[in-house]
Amino acid sequence: MSIISLSSLTKSYGATDIFANLTFSVEKGSRLGLVGPNGVGKTTLLRIVAGEDESSAGSVSRARGVRIGYLSQEADFKMAGTLWDACHSAFDELIKQQEEMHRLEELMATQPEVLEEYGKLQEEFERRGGYTYTTRIKQVLTGLGFDEDDYTLSLNHLSGGQRTRAFLARLLLSNPDLLLLDEPTNHLDIRAVEWLEGYLNQWEGSAIIVSHDRYFLDKASNVILELLPGGYEMYNGNYSAYLKQREERIARRQEVFESEKEKLMKEMEYIRKNVAGQNVLQAKGKLKRMSRIIQAIEQIGFEAALNQKWSETAGEISVTTSILGVDEADRRIRALRSPVRQLPNLHLRLGSEKRSGDVVIRTKNLQVGFPDKLLFKTPNLELRRQDCVALIGPNGAGKSTFLKTILGQLEPLGGEVILGTSLHVGYFAQAHEGLNPKNTIIEEIETVTPQWLPGKIRDYLGKYLFSGDDVHKKVGMLSGGERGRLALAKLALQDTNFLLLDEPTNHLDIPSQEVLESVLDDFDGTILLVTHDRYLVDAVATQIWEIDVDDSHLTVFKGTYSEQRAERENKEYLAFMAAQKQATNNLHTVVEKPKGAGTKSASKKDDRKKSTQVQGLEKKIAELELLLSELGLKLGNPPRDAGEVVNLAKEYDRVQKEMDGTLAQWEELQG
Repeated sequence: MSIISLSSLTKSYGATDIFANLTFSVEKGSRLGLVGPNGVGKTTLLRIVAGEDESSAGSVSRARGVRIGYLSQEADFKMAGTLWDACHSAFDELIKQQEEMHRLEELMATQPEVLEEYGKLQEEFERRGGYTYTTRIKQVLTGLGFDEDDYTLSLNHLSGGQRTRAFLARLLLSNPDLLLLDEPTNHLDIRAVEWLEGYLNQWEGSAIIVSHDRYFLDKASNVILELLPGGYEMYNGNYSAYLKQREERIARRQEVFESEKEKLMKEMEYIRKNVAGQNVLQAKGKLKRMSRIIQAIEQIGFEAALNQKWSETAGEISVTTSILGVDEADRRIRALRSPVRQLPNLHLRLGSEKRSGDVVIRTKNLQVGFPDKLLFKTPNLELRRQDCVALIGPNGAGKSTFLKTILGQLEPLGGEVILGTSLHVGYFAQAHEGLNPKNTIIEEIETVTPQWLPGKIRDYLGKYLFSGDDVHKKVGMLSGGERGRLALAKLALQDTNFLLLDEPTNHLDIPSQEVLESVLDDFDGTILLVTHDRYLVDAVATQIWEIDVDDSHLTVFKGTYSEQRAERENKEYLAFMAAQKQATNNLHTVVEKPKGAGTKSASKKDDRKKSTQVQGLEKKIAELELLLSELGLKLGNPPRDAGEVVNLAKEYDRVQKEMDGTLAQWEELQG
């Protein structure tokens, strides 16, 4: 069943098409990842689907009654109150139902006929999660990085990032049929992003997701739509499946193009030899057909022209001449270009011909922070040549502070940092502090290479996607992505064998991220990398240094990010199993029979009967206690599926009631 369908959707500004003739559907349960270079209209497409913008042509058809939730990049509340109030308001209808149930409860004593109405209302209330919505609010807020102390904060006092997370929390709790998420991982730390991935995987609704976070797309999407200048492509599967399929499609199309072009060239060779010979009529017939094919390929593309019947093609093209000259036909065949789109991309190179010492960094009893605040302590670290370390942790944990401490820009609170020999350090700052906002782009490059002529600088900047008059823009007027590319351009001009990179993929589109990943993978020096880009971390890092803000301590894991995550999940599973085992060990000690229990006057037969009943009840109590313990553990760390939380809560209440009744029986026998 399609939640939403787009047909020939086009968006233009003046004579420029942002995208054209988009046709696809989003099925129930589909989580579509929308990817493509910056500027191809991803955000615009989401706004049109959300009803906040209009298309220039085509249509958007929504299923009847479909509810759409839209998270924009600058999401904000148009409401006042506290964080808890905002999330609580997502259940306004449930709360009204609850109030009506209370009203009916008061009437039951005098008006028994309302019992049937109350029963139906209660059943609907329970089905919609009326008894667990408070738990769901806490689950979502905790997952998105809020503490209980934050619940009473006024929305007006939240930072921009906090307000976006609060908006996302309310959006998830409102449970729409279709989620439109524009860069949902902005303002989320790694743990919150991992939680959101799990939530979306368990969620039964549909989603269209725009994200530069490739790891998130890998975990959260099951269909990829690649939006390109002048076209689009659909791929089944997650981001990794898309990469593989895209590579296969490109190779197949290139192979078909080269094969078909070779056939056309051989056909032209026959025509040229015979157009003035004995087979002149046959050659002219072939030339006429060739003329139509050439014009069709030029107008509708190689694949369409060769895969359609001429009766289908004729209506789509305009044939300007029925027959081309032999030389003209030959020239135009040779000029045909591959249908494989080659997008402009970064041409980045990082490296040094100078080798560093084997030990690049060594620390002793290092403490990182500010004079009035310790952020964390580290074990004695050693970073060796050609290692790539990813430094991860929540926002505000001190990752950038650690880099500045390594660079000597900040003094350690304790201990020392010892740098190795023959180091040539290249530093990429998250806020691009090394760029002068008053300089033009070309002047900024001149600060590194004053000997270069303007023409050479222009050529160099072209490799970083700056062309024409772009080079005269002031740095202060550049977008985040443009500043990032300029900072990389300056970094590449330095002779570095040790890279300190602070969020280098921020604001870069996915094609640029892929280029940077490839360059770092080939880098022959040492890398210390701070990033939220887990796809990049998993691809290049040989060890993970993680800051634990609760313990104010840095831990070292030697391995990839995926290996670290698997080990952490395994530890959590083992901890849960240990708790279950402990509960099992307590099976026969949960309830202890009081001293002196028994009756003096009852017969031995009655004593044996009562003893058997007591033992049976004690065994049942122990079993119920174990079951409550297991359910309590699950509710203490609730699953991501809201429906599963509801079932757990109902089961806990049922078992608790059975436990109360069983204990009452046991106490009666002990009386």
